[in-house]
Amino acid sequence: MRKPKWQLVAVLFSSITLTACEPVTLTLLGAGASTGLSHGLGSVAYRTFTAPMKHVKKATFVALKRMGIKVKSVKKTEKGKVINAITQDRTIEITLEAVSKKATRIRTIALQDSLFFDQATAAEIVNQTEKALKRRRA
Repeated sequence: MRKPKWQLVAVLFSSITLTACEPVTLTLLGAGASTGLSHGLGSVAYRTFTAPMKHVKKATFVALKRMGIKVKSVKKTEKGKVINAITQDRTIEITLEAVSKKATRIRTIALQDSLFFDQATAAEIVNQTEKALKRRRA
């Protein structure tokens, strides 16, 4: 007994359309994976300010005080300073690096419960530091 032509057409059509969807599926899976990777790697807030190290350091302390974040320690490094700070459930590390006599780079990492990166807090520290620098210049 012969199969009807419409079944053969349906099988061919399904094969073609389902095969065509595979690149789309792979693209979506790849985008999801890269988004997770980007979030994991993008949890550090960076910024370079056109200001000397001492001004950025003072502005960082103003920002931390305004945010209610307690400074735990300040260590001198070869290229600048490392400020360690804490809140109830976050550990924060701020690195200040002299790019030149008139430019300083700030790098901020915030960890929640020592497990999860907190990009929002890290970025807000940089934003508040920028606001404190602007007030100082005004």
